[in-house]
Amino acid sequence: MPRPAEAAADVPVIGEVVDGIDIPVVNERAVRASAGLLFLFGIVAFMTAALTGEMQLLRAFGMTFLLDMSMRLFVGTRYTPSLVIGSLIVRRQRPEWVGAQQKKLAWIIGLVLGFVSCTAMGFLGVSAEIQLAMCSICLGLLFIESAFGICVGCELQRLFSREKPQLCAGDTCTYVPPKRGERHSVRQ
Repeated sequence: MPRPAEAAADVPVIGEVVDGIDIPVVNERAVRASAGLLFLFGIVAFMTAALTGEMQLLRAFGMTFLLDMSMRLFVGTRYTPSLVIGSLIVRRQRPEWVGAQQKKLAWIIGLVLGFVSCTAMGFLGVSAEIQLAMCSICLGLLFIESAFGICVGCELQRLFSREKPQLCAGDTCTYVPPKRGERHSVRQ
């Protein structure tokens, strides 16, 4: 029987261990739901700032986004509020397990973008137009993650990493789409 210290060492910070899968994984459905929740808060803040010029809600979103990404990376995915809420929303759906490593890269990118945006807003005092442009990049990435299931971290890991991603969303790691002009059939 493993001691508590050994059992705690087996639990990854990012993702979880699932029977039958030998790498840490996260539930893609919960990740997409949490991206949708963050996008919803972000687009409301963005539109408020764009239409009224009041940046306080956008700053609050930026800090919330930074806190969320930091918690995902350093505290753990099971304690991050947006992922917990996303998991509750999709709890009746079958989990779609994806590799935690590529999600980690995506969240690092999000943390860096959020940090640069918040620094520019808070300390550098850049113009509202530049603040909105930087926030629109983060919101764009959140949108394509939540709406289309496209993970930029997964794509970048596939292109630049020596270790190719495993268990990609929508099986994009191994799926080869039909060539142009070929018929696509779901029947086999």
